[in-house]
Amino acid sequence: MALKLRLQRHGTTKRPFYRLVAAESSHKRDGRYLEIIGTYDPTKNPTELNIDEARALAWLAKGAQPTDTAKNLLTKKGIIAKFRQTPQK
Repeated sequence: MALKLRLQRHGTTKRPFYRLVAAESSHKRDGRYLEIIGTYDPTKNPTELNIDEARALAWLAKGAQPTDTAKNLLTKKGIIAKFRQTPQK
């Protein structure tokens, strides 16, 4: 079971809204997920990004691999830097 932290697209045509979710890599992009970690709204000015830091760190500790875009958002919030600073088991 390969875990991914990825964006799940919602909203309407030309009005995207994304959820940052933990999901198995075999599931569809907008399909089944394990947990919603945060939201991302690129249409607002400035963009709105809300991430539950504790849950994101917990999923990263469990071995979840973020996609490229999800990793950029986690880096923007400083979560990747905190994950790298914590001692690994």
